[in-house]
Amino acid sequence: MRSVAVDATALLGPRTGVGVAVAGLLGSLAGGPQRIVGYGLTATGWRKLPALLPEGVVAAPRPLPAGLLMRAWVHLDLPTVESLVGRVDVVHGTNFVVPPARRAARLVTVNDLTPVRFPELVTATSRRYPTLVARALAGGAHVHTPSELVAEEVRGYFGVEAERVHVVAYGVAAPAAGVGTAEGVGRCAPPYVLATATAEPRKDLPGLVAAWDRVAGELPELRLRLLGPQGWGEAELVEAIGRAAHRDRIERLGWVEDPVPVVRGAALLAYPSRYEGFGFPPLEAMAEGVPVVATAAGAVPEVVGDAAALVPVGDTDALAAAMLKVLTDSAEVARLVAAGRERVARYSWAAAGEAFAGLYEQLSARG
Repeated sequence: MRSVAVDATALLGPRTGVGVAVAGLLGSLAGGPQRIVGYGLTATGWRKLPALLPEGVVAAPRPLPAGLLMRAWVHLDLPTVESLVGRVDVVHGTNFVVPPARRAARLVTVNDLTPVRFPELVTATSRRYPTLVARALAGGAHVHTPSELVAEEVRGYFGVEAERVHVVAYGVAAPAAGVGTAEGVGRCAPPYVLATATAEPRKDLPGLVAAWDRVAGELPELRLRLLGPQGWGEAELVEAIGRAAHRDRIERLGWVEDPVPVVRGAALLAYPSRYEGFGFPPLEAMAEGVPVVATAAGAVPEVVGDAAALVPVGDTDALAAAMLKVLTDSAEVARLVAAGRERVARYSWAAAGEAFAGLYEQLSARG
């Protein structure tokens, strides 16, 4: 039986997009043909990790301090994954960082190229990622991306051969029975626009607040709910809310363990990002029968197709107009919900897990 080590660090703490991806990936691999070992790049949270891993996934036996290891891996091929988690055939770094290896094949996920394209939108830690990816590629690693757009960007920026870049789209959890019909959309009163994102510059929540504020002037019952943790764009978001004429109708919900009820009750999901390599929230909304208004940012058009109302990045007027149309046009709602249901059916974790298992087998056979 092949053995695969998978970076499960993103399961710790509030569940961001990477955390959703890792949880879905491990769930789809558990009980499959390969032995899966989950490891965490953390010296403090590693004791919590075993309880977060799905049944059938083995936890790595020791803490792996992220800061120390990343500083070492920029310059050295030590310590190796084998010395950290034991013998494995493949190691999959799920968030830009993959350990060196003595014999194991290496796969590193590049979810987007924000650190390269928009370095001003990321943290200092994230700005290290391109160097770590480049070093892994120089050592023979392969790359996984969740979209064709990111695959093309990786090939262009790093100059890596096409056969070493593998596109596997993520899946989306299936909705509960009876959910996903146009009749169920916007049934919560008062109605609200929902955004699901960490408060970081790339998500452009301040731009959404400004666009929503215009719509709220025409729809006096409309609210805005912001679902997600604070981040390094917190100050700008707070300032934008403070400027809003209708700020008393803006609610910040923070991070919640089960966001589905909040998503399901929304009149629409707004996704105003400046750049994305995939984008879970639009698909998650579609799965719950909620129409989506999004910017045509990065891979978003590739992922959502014609199942969302798309507007140019940073165009506050267009975003406000698209939201107003969805909120007042029942025919447009019905169209988007039907198209969304069809679109989200293309993204299953069963298919993704099968594709990843096949990729692991392919890489280990080469080694």
